[in-house]
Amino acid sequence: MTKNLVIVESPAKAKTIEGFLGKDFTVKSSFGHVMDLNKTKISVDIENDFEPDYEVSPDKKKVIAELKKLAKSAETVWLASDEDREGEAISWHLYNALKLDDDKTKRIVFHEITKSAITNAIENPRKIDRNLVSAQQARRVLDRLVGYELSPLLWRKVKPGLSAGRVQSVAVRLIVEREKEIENFKSTSNFRIRGEFTVAGDSKTFYADYPIRFNTKEETQKFLEEHILADYKVANVETKPGKKSPAPPFTTSTLQQEASRKLGFSVANTMRVAQRLYESGKITYMRTDSVNLSKTALAMAKQEIINKFGEDYSKPRNFSTKTKGAQEAHEAIRPTYFNNDTVDGANDEQRLYNLIWKRTIASQMSEAKLEKTIISIESSKAKD
Repeated sequence: MTKNLVIVESPAKAKTIEGFLGKDFTVKSSFGHVMDLNKTKISVDIENDFEPDYEVSPDKKKVIAELKKLAKSAETVWLASDEDREGEAISWHLYNALKLDDDKTKRIVFHEITKSAITNAIENPRKIDRNLVSAQQARRVLDRLVGYELSPLLWRKVKPGLSAGRVQSVAVRLIVEREKEIENFKSTSNFRIRGEFTVAGDSKTFYADYPIRFNTKEETQKFLEEHILADYKVANVETKPGKKSPAPPFTTSTLQQEASRKLGFSVANTMRVAQRLYESGKITYMRTDSVNLSKTALAMAKQEIINKFGEDYSKPRNFSTKTKGAQEAHEAIRPTYFNNDTVDGANDEQRLYNLIWKRTIASQMSEAKLEKTIISIESSKAKD
């Protein structure tokens, strides 16, 4: 008899979590969503408050049968899918598909796969959040209504094989509107003058830009002719101190951008690699719009910076998102253990983890100290 049955989304996550829990816990995977709308019909009752008609997915019937057998003999069933809309919907669908009793069902969430996080989740269970479930259902219903109704119209009017969608159709419109703006934009040209200078007795050269730009080629040519034979001297040297603050820890979108820019990863590849890192307990949950770090993470980052670089380089700070409508249900993407600056695994896992570790550590370090020098050069032919 299984005393405690824990159900997670992926088998890789199940294997990691099972290592943290004792013999009284059996950890199984649902392999993602177990219920969905029927693919052969619209499956949304438009006349009855847009009620979705869910059914167990054909490829998940065997999984449901196995989980139902284990749940029947378990004292407690712990639904441990991800802490977001999709994860909450998976827990709700499991609750219904397995016909679970409310008294013996508990919902647990965690944003990192560590022993302390799993233990804390077990100690603080909650009920399924129906608001999150409703949010996911609204998205799914919109996907079905838009795609099911508009795609056939595209096939008839534009081209067979095209598809419409809740997100992609709006994105296409934004792209078209921006392209029209580009086409209608009236560009203007101006001219910039850059001088190449040498110092007497020195073979080195340096460049300086004239601060004013000219609207016509004639104005530019006239200026050059007036100053081509002039003598030049350094009129003023001004040095100013400056600081550069670090970037905040990664969100999903900023991780995708940096991985593309620095590692050459596609968005899909970045998310695949990040998923593997998360499921193996190396980073926190990788779908987040938050730039916040927990108090525990801030303390770990501070200690690692002091150990590696010294106390002068540590400056704990917590960032806040500026994105309108951000959920901030999770922390930012960060390493689970800051003392691990490298990890084992495939090459792409090591590279992405290194990017995440550096970004998170840098976000908790002192500002970079800069020195900005402005050199003004004066022409002997200057009128003023």
